[in-house]
Amino acid sequence: MLSVIAKKFEELTTQELYTILQLRSEVFVVEQNCAYQDLDGKDDRALHILGTKNNKIIAYTRIFRPNDYAKVASIGRVVVQKDQRKYGYGKVILNESIRAIEKYFNETTIHVSAQLYLERFYEELGFIQIGDGYLEDGIPHIGMIRRSDR
Repeated sequence: MLSVIAKKFEELTTQELYTILQLRSEVFVVEQNCAYQDLDGKDDRALHILGTKNNKIIAYTRIFRPNDYAKVASIGRVVVQKDQRKYGYGKVILNESIRAIEKYFNETTIHVSAQLYLERFYEELGFIQIGDGYLEDGIPHIGMIRRSDR
């Protein structure tokens, strides 16, 4: 079972931050073979959503208030450890991220910059494509929005 907590940047322990950056690097840089600047100077503005199993971070997102990253609230750096994806933790961490945006930011419109191959995954969570596809760090992406009246 996945336990999920939200933490501000300054609340993260050194070990948690290291584990988060390691997980992001394992997936976004190594697994996806994409050299890009993960440390983008925005982590200090984000609320970090940590998914832990057996006291180890295996799923993660970061969420932003409107205008801290996009015009509306947003979810980014969505990642689940490769050997843990078969358990559906991607949906768990995303649903918890959506709830955290509603709870902490009082927002119901959420933007994601989704990798194109995950379009159906995000659609199942209520997101719809906006605009045309684009390349981000050499990987096809689409903008998606989720609107909810709660």
